[in-house]
Amino acid sequence: MNGEIYFSNNYRDLCERNGTGAGFQFEFSCSRCYDTWRSPFEAYSGERAATWLRKGTDVAWNLLGNTGRGVTSAADGLAGAGWGRARDQAFERAISNAQGHFNRCARCTDYVCGRCWNAAQGLCLRCAPDTAAEATAAQQRGLNDMAAQQAYAAGRQAGQSYDLTTPRQLVCPRCRTETHGAAYCSGCGHHLAQTTQCASCSTVVPDSAAFCPGCGARR
Repeated sequence: MNGEIYFSNNYRDLCERNGTGAGFQFEFSCSRCYDTWRSPFEAYSGERAATWLRKGTDVAWNLLGNTGRGVTSAADGLAGAGWGRARDQAFERAISNAQGHFNRCARCTDYVCGRCWNAAQGLCLRCAPDTAAEATAAQQRGLNDMAAQQAYAAGRQAGQSYDLTTPRQLVCPRCRTETHGAAYCSGCGHHLAQTTQCASCSTVVPDSAAFCPGCGARR
């Protein structure tokens, strides 16, 4: 194989060695956005010829005996011997075609597609981001940061009137539904965080208690 093979880290071998669909194809990917480009499929004629001979093995065996098997074995050997060289040549052609779809960044040496290429700077957009796009993104980040600060300030102001002494239940004791501190359960309608007092002695009675812990009266 002549020359040096590039794209060693961002290509996928789609070649098929066996069967009537034997041939060469490679998929190359952009190192930034990972979009792909596939080289045109090239049929491997050596394997296709061997495949047709294998299909005729039974006929050859009946007509030629051991000679028929020998013909097929020879075809298999010939197809296998030529595969490696044919694949390397197809890979070189695929790389030559792929270079028209990808650009190599002079800074990070990655291969990127046209959408990820800053032609004015001769670098990929990771190394030389688009100025207008970065400015717009920075404006949006500033807007979001300021909005978050204002929302935080509004929340602090609203929090001053939040009654921390009000009991709240995050899980309904009756059906175990998450309530997020609501007054009533969304699963069964149970009144949450209520303080039940004994009718006899006014002692707070837990929801699970059947009798008052203060005087023993039945709830």
